[in-house]
Amino acid sequence: MTHTDGSGAADGSVATQLRKGVLEYCVLALLRDGPRYGVELLQELGRFPMLATSQGTIYPLLSRLRRAGLADTFLRDSASGPSRRYYTLTPAGRSALEEFTALWPAFRAAVDHVLAPGEKP
Repeated sequence: MTHTDGSGAADGSVATQLRKGVLEYCVLALLRDGPRYGVELLQELGRFPMLATSQGTIYPLLSRLRRAGLADTFLRDSASGPSRRYYTLTPAGRSALEEFTALWPAFRAAVDHVLAPGEKP
């Protein structure tokens, strides 16, 4: 059974596996409209309980995106403390997001079809 913890994040192995499968592309989508820093990404994802995650997940994911050439970083001064590391979408990241966006409707439809009781391919 899946439920939410105090942060509103869905927990349980099924929710965790689903989140792991799409979180990278959700982060790329959030970067599509401009630079964001890690806490900002956490807050935006936290608006949706199924996507809510922690710093222990988001920062390693951002590091993987950077190493894979899908995101880039820069430092920007902050009025409320130390400089913040901002993440931006690279052309390769934009391409990966476009590919995911094109494939997602067919993937979602296939899963919905398989899950529907009595449905046949």
